[in-house]
Amino acid sequence: MIIDPAIWSKLHGAATHFPIALILVSAFCDGASLIPGNAERQRSFRFSATITIALGALGSYAAVASGLVMAKWQVWGHGTLLRHHQFVWPAFALITGLATWRLIARRQMEARLTAIYLALMLLATALMSGAGYWGGELLNKG
Repeated sequence: MIIDPAIWSKLHGAATHFPIALILVSAFCDGASLIPGNAERQRSFRFSATITIALGALGSYAAVASGLVMAKWQVWGHGTLLRHHQFVWPAFALITGLATWRLIARRQMEARLTAIYLALMLLATALMSGAGYWGGELLNKG
């Protein structure tokens, strides 16, 4: 049975967008949990942020796997693929690390650690944006 190569592009697109959305929702929930007020609402936002970053990180493994198949297992590549991977790999590592950190530190972190976590989350979302841009450029060239 031969699998149509175009299916990998579709699978990669589907596998990529869901984790991106979950990670963005996690960042939003973390930001919303910082708004002073109801402690129960803040806990709910932090819980939602934990769940969505964990699911987003898990889903990112499918995105990476399907992307590697499409790239014929080239971890770096050349040209546009290289640019895409220069954003993908650090984003993937950060997202995995942040999800792990979040699951280990389930309780509210001290202010300094929360600030570091949020700064790294901001960096991860910026890297995801760069990866998305260069991924789109790959599709435009194809």
